[in-house]
Amino acid sequence: MEHSQKIELINYLSAFISDNRKKRFDEVISQRTDHLRIVLEDVYQGHNTSAILRSCDCFGIQNIHYIEKRNHIKISADVDMGSSKWLNIHKHKNSENNTLQAITDLKSKGYRIVATTPHKNDFTIDRLPVDKKLALVFGTEIEGISDTVFEHADEFVKIPMYGFTESFNVSVCAALCLYELTKRIRETVPNYLLTENEKTEIYFDWLVNSIDSSAGLIENFHKNKIADN
Repeated sequence: MEHSQKIELINYLSAFISDNRKKRFDEVISQRTDHLRIVLEDVYQGHNTSAILRSCDCFGIQNIHYIEKRNHIKISADVDMGSSKWLNIHKHKNSENNTLQAITDLKSKGYRIVATTPHKNDFTIDRLPVDKKLALVFGTEIEGISDTVFEHADEFVKIPMYGFTESFNVSVCAALCLYELTKRIRETVPNYLLTENEKTEIYFDWLVNSIDSSAGLIENFHKNKIADN
């Protein structure tokens, strides 16, 4: 569908949501960023995945990549609180090496691959450069990131810890990283927000997901356009 046609549809569908919902859409889309993406490699506990998705929405992250190896993505409605419907979740599951496919895809889009691990110390999270686009990778709850991520990551990052425990829970780690990185991105990176074209694509999806009869309304819109012509 052409960009101009999506704008027409957005104007048309916006009449079927409340003014308060539209105002909220406008507020949220204006703060979304694609400068940072989150990558989850085979995270298997649904409450962890769901908590991370919820944090992504709260911190304005739009794109999340889930790499399926032994596990499929699981979302817990009680934890997720509906956040996943506002996010773009990209699943990597059909390749011989899903991790490598995801990394290759992200690098082709200009993202630095930053692996989270307590076992290698390139940067602490407060020192990680944020000037270029980055994809932050979190591994499984027990093993952490895979050998493939270790081999292909551009940088490694960890959160300083001062206790006996080796690592944070993955969802806690993600929330801490998101807070630190998005804060510095918003303060120091020019043009970190979505482009107008990206906003249009996402806004359209939000409307479609919010209106129960959206498919029928879109069909009627196209029929009326044809009739008018």
